[in-house]
This record gives sequence, C-alpha cells and structure tokens, in this order.
Amino acid sequence: MTKTEARGGESRRQAVLDTAAAMFATRGYAETSIRSIAADVGMLPGSIYYHFKSKEELLLAVYHEGVMRFETAIEQAGVHARDEPWEALLAACTAHLGVLLDGGPYARIVSPEFMRTFPAPMLGMLNQERDRYEQRFEMLIARLPLRPEADRWLFKVALFGSLNWSQTWYREGRYKPVDIARAFIGILRGDFAQTG
Repeated sequence: MTKTEARGGESRRQAVLDTAAAMFATRGYAETSIRSIAADVGMLPGSIYYHFKSKEELLLAVYHEGVMRFETAIEQAGVHARDEPWEALLAACTAHLGVLLDGGPYARIVSPEFMRTFPAPMLGMLNQERDRYEQRFEMLIARLPLRPEADRWLFKVALFGSLNWSQTWYREGRYKPVDIARAFIGILRGDFAQTG
C-alpha cells in the first residue's frame, strides 16, 4: 500500500487539488495556507504532505490539472481528426473557450492575468506547462493557408489574447463559445489569410 492509498487514495488527493484550486482562485496563492486547505478538506495539515511535499508543489499540481482540462477538451473535440485547417482551429478555440468560460477555479488559475500573482521562481515551471499546451495551437496555425509574409507567431499571440481576454467580459447567455471563436477567427482570417 502506498502512502497516497493509506491517506485516502486518489479521491483524497483530488479533493485537496479541488479545494486548493478554489482557494487559490478566490484568496490568492499567498493568502492561502496549507492549514486552511486541510481544514476545508477535513484533514490534518500534516496529512496534505503525504500527497504534496510543499505548497509550491501543490500549486504546480493545480496548474497542471488546469492545463490538462484544456487539453482534454481539445482531444474530445476531435481537433486533429479534422482535415480543413480553419475548421480544426475553430474546434480548438471553441473547446478552449468552453473550459475558460465555465467559471471554474482551474480556468481562472491558468489565465495569464492570474499567473502574475504567483511567486516569480515558479513561473518558469508554470510557463513550461502553458507552452506545451500552446504548441497544440501552433501546430494548427502552421497548417493554415496564411499569406506568405504573415507572422504566425503574431497570429497566435493575437488569437490567445482575444480568447483569454474574453474571460473578463463574458456573461453567460449572450454568446456561445463557438460564436466567440468564430468571430475572433474571422477577424484574424481577414487580416492574415491568403485571398483569392
């Protein structure tokens, strides 16, 4: 029996992750203590260290879980099975927005604005997670029929800036994720894509 199993197994670990994500998202990383997370989960503070060696490791695990939720959504959308490049990108953006705009704490923690509140020494590791996720979009953008002089890196930056900023103004009901994704891609397509 492993230590994780002895202390409640994966369900207990997931409860710690979910509670930490909610507290980090509402209180901020600095203002959230291991003691407060443990109290909310119904554990002794020392028991959390059987799952995570430190608060920093817990943050990395929460961030990783958040990124995985975006990656899972893209996989479920069947993005890489789509032959038409613009349709594949639309499916990826719609999946991204579906996770981003659900209002959950994991999506908030993964957002670039929220990352600025984390300790500077941890940003390198968090950025590696983000970069791995963005590589999926870079591959999709590489397939697009853009003008020869179009800067694909700027295309990606403009796309992610638009997608991620929607978290600040979005209100449920007026637009669906697919509507937002289609509008943003349409704007960029007009500026970057080959014509005629």
